[in-house]
Amino acid sequence: MKQNKFYLAEEKIGTLMMQYAIPCIISLLVGALYNIVDQIFIANASYLGSYGNAANTVVFPLTVIALAIAVMIGDGCCAFVSLSLGKNQQKRASISVGNSIILSVFTGIILTVIYLLFNEQIIALFGGTVNEETFQYSKEYFFWITAGIPFYMFGQAMNPIIRADGSPKFAMFSTFTGAVINIILDPIFIFIFRMGMKGAAIATITGQIVTAVFALWYLLHTKTVRLAKTNFIPDGHIIRNTLMLGICSFLSQISLVAAMAAINNMIRKYSAMDEIFGQKEYAQIPMAVVGIVMKFFQIVISIVVGMAAGCIPIVGFNIGAGLKERVKKLFTLLMCAEGLVGAVSLVIAEVFPMQLIRIFGSENESIHYTNFAVHAFRIYLCMIIFACINKAAFIFLQAMGKAAASTMLSMVREIVFGVGFALLLPVFFGLDGVLYSMPVSDILTAILSFIVIISTYRQLSGKQQS
Repeated sequence: MKQNKFYLAEEKIGTLMMQYAIPCIISLLVGALYNIVDQIFIANASYLGSYGNAANTVVFPLTVIALAIAVMIGDGCCAFVSLSLGKNQQKRASISVGNSIILSVFTGIILTVIYLLFNEQIIALFGGTVNEETFQYSKEYFFWITAGIPFYMFGQAMNPIIRADGSPKFAMFSTFTGAVINIILDPIFIFIFRMGMKGAAIATITGQIVTAVFALWYLLHTKTVRLAKTNFIPDGHIIRNTLMLGICSFLSQISLVAAMAAINNMIRKYSAMDEIFGQKEYAQIPMAVVGIVMKFFQIVISIVVGMAAGCIPIVGFNIGAGLKERVKKLFTLLMCAEGLVGAVSLVIAEVFPMQLIRIFGSENESIHYTNFAVHAFRIYLCMIIFACINKAAFIFLQAMGKAAASTMLSMVREIVFGVGFALLLPVFFGLDGVLYSMPVSDILTAILSFIVIISTYRQLSGKQQS
């Protein structure tokens, strides 16, 4: 513990950020690859094509719901443990970890039961009834993905906890191994055995089980936090504080689900009114395309969130130790890095949309598929720089223990703006209105974020504790 305290409190900020953020980025990127890899192989399978692609888009929000609950538990525990260790409160840190393990297992089982009981209603809610082919593929993919939900949630929840325990590389390795297994099995099940959506899902849950097994092994060999049987007894106060620290992570994910539900249903509604996509054979194209654009955005946000979330143990420890100047330096470095990621992503989305869409099997589709995809990339992601900075600001506030401010900003961005504009703008602009909802939301949120960023700088410039 003394060595860890010395390191987090005195090592160069840039070195700490690299050491903690890079494994976190890789972990999140690899985690995102589960669904993205499925979609790439599905799209390039001629017997699945855009119907399977659309089905993947329909089911994707349901995995995000599971992820939202998992990261609320995991990121909240990560922040709580880091703050506790900074204050030399070892016992509270251990209780938080034990309680979080129980929570992740319990919620994973409950969510699986709910999914299985209401599968058709849930699929319809996320636009799966756009046509019969998409609905049938969605049902098949959904069932098998649901079977892996408890393992997926456990692995994702434990990942940030493992980082907080001082093992970011192990957290990265466990997630990476599971994703590699998925990548290996996907083409085997889809192209060789022709198992279709079922094969893609089984490849995914196999990788998730492997990640969960690695996480379980680590919990039996923790470094900083020592677990005892008493740590698994529910402590209402610690659970509440842990979840409050993770609520921003939850809202950033669950609100994305609300936005996707609104977007998918607006796409289904306004596609039917479109001259081209109102035709039965093309009806699934807008949903498939927007799903692909969201996957690219997910890759970018995985990098953004990885950088910010990787800093949570550093921020929490130094805030707990009263070292504000170090936190301020980290905040500055993070904002610059996030802006750079946004700028590079903007160039890729605006200049190379054709190359991006080819990855997802555009050669098997009509010209309408390609044209709409290029159009969607350039509009939907035109303000991605603001999206990156906004997300980083939310997570940094969470790491500082400012759950209320972080939650408020996240709610405004994802629910008020994200869902609101997704429902409103299509009324005036049709399908294009769905695409406009993203940049409009990010511009307005950036104004609020800028105010919060200035306020945070002023606070961190205050008198430092001795």
